[in-house]
Amino acid sequence: MNKFLLPLMIGVTAVIYIFIIPEEPLGIKIVFKLIPMILIIFYAFTRLPAISITAHRLVIMGLFFCILGDAFIAVSFTAGLGAFLIGHLFYLSGFLKVSLMDRMRLASILPILLYSFIMGSKIISSLLADGNQMLIIPVIAYILAISLMALSAIQTRNIRAIFGSILFVISDSILSWNMFVSDITHSGVFIMTTYYFAQFLIASSLTTLWKNAGHNREIDISKASI
Repeated sequence: MNKFLLPLMIGVTAVIYIFIIPEEPLGIKIVFKLIPMILIIFYAFTRLPAISITAHRLVIMGLFFCILGDAFIAVSFTAGLGAFLIGHLFYLSGFLKVSLMDRMRLASILPILLYSFIMGSKIISSLLADGNQMLIIPVIAYILAISLMALSAIQTRNIRAIFGSILFVISDSILSWNMFVSDITHSGVFIMTTYYFAQFLIASSLTTLWKNAGHNREIDISKASI
């Protein structure tokens, strides 16, 4: 298969969903929303190296739960949030498998914590004002999970994983702000564009996800034979 075919199909189907598919009927909208993610999962499998490690499998599981989140969130915000939360925990676990901690990357904890605190405080205030107290704990858990996921991606030193996780945070931030705090013009376009690009980058990171994992005892790449 041409190596550009799947990325092209992902891009085209994403554009069709974002700019062409109407809000109703809901069933059609959900189907077209899932098509780019299904293609991204296929793409993830094509990006696996000849010898895969646990980190690869965990990231792919994260992609599967995110596609469940895409389907569920259209009919139940809580169910969708739960599926995405599990997806982030898989991403987090996968990235931690190949993370390398150093002082410079540890410094990234501060801006991520600051971001989480500011976003969390604003969203919780809005939830309280609107009488949606039941969503506070799930939202806090989700913010914590996605923040840790971004931090773990930074520790991998994998550029695609890092930018993918950051775009995921941006996408969810726009979604949360638009849903709970105040309306954002063209929010749907911004949310889905950053979301699909984030997932594509995370999937494409699989080829080189192990390269900086010299301390990983699961497999010694330099001694492996194919």
